[in-house]
Amino acid sequence: MAKQPQPISPVKNFFAGGFGGVCLVFVGHPLDTIKVRLQTQPKPQAGQPPLYSGTFDCFRQTLVREGVRGLYKGMAAPIIGVTPMFAVCFFGFGLGKKLQQRNPDDILTYPQLFAAGMLSGVFTTAIMAPGERIKCLLQIQAASGEIKYGGPMDCAKQLYREAGIRGIYKGTVLTLMRDVPASGMYFMTYEWLKNILTPEGKSVSDLSVPRILFAGGMAGIFNWAVAIPPDVLKSRFQTAAPGKYPNGFRDVLRELIREEGVSSLYKGFTAVMIRAFPANAACFLGFEVAMKFLNWTAPSL
Repeated sequence: MAKQPQPISPVKNFFAGGFGGVCLVFVGHPLDTIKVRLQTQPKPQAGQPPLYSGTFDCFRQTLVREGVRGLYKGMAAPIIGVTPMFAVCFFGFGLGKKLQQRNPDDILTYPQLFAAGMLSGVFTTAIMAPGERIKCLLQIQAASGEIKYGGPMDCAKQLYREAGIRGIYKGTVLTLMRDVPASGMYFMTYEWLKNILTPEGKSVSDLSVPRILFAGGMAGIFNWAVAIPPDVLKSRFQTAAPGKYPNGFRDVLRELIREEGVSSLYKGFTAVMIRAFPANAACFLGFEVAMKFLNWTAPSL
């Protein structure tokens, strides 16, 4: 494996990860909106076509009905949540790596990198679960035409008024089921590709921008290949009427497979994969740029 360029700093990971997360949202939110609308569209009546025939039809209808702003509906919630969430995510990964090192120069194996990534998934759930809940509700209300929430803060207030803190954190277990293994795959894939793409005798810190973009984009694709089935269950569960699924994700899973088959667990696959590469390429490029800036301005941090 390629050499670690310098001692691991979870604090630098925290700040650089926050900047990377902002880059990810700006690039990826339009297709995230499409993904959620595809995953949560109602089952069509007998003889009736579905609301959206696929990714590109959903994209077209959204643009026609709501314009470009429709693609960015609900973005305030992830922007507010994503900076601390990705900061915590990359901090968790940095901490997970540091905890497994006996010496600062130790080079971690890929299973150790996977374990460090899984830890980051646990760290982010406290922020991710309510942010995802609010985002999904705002995204589907725009598609349905029934305006219940005036924005992220209004949505959070109404959820708290209706069901307390549990209403805001609905879907936490499914968020954990999605993010823990997917985050392990995410970071391990990125580190693996960085090592592969680093020329012999060079440091991974000298990797070119196109190679960073490729490694980050592919990490996003591998992440979502693991995350899509629990993400479909999470989106359906978080946007369901109160009491619809009393047994949680098991009821969602049974209903989906009974009514729409196993393929329903991959709803939004095309939108996710189209989004995954550019959004995560932007995220890791933002992270690496911020890390270089921090290493230059605060080397002892």
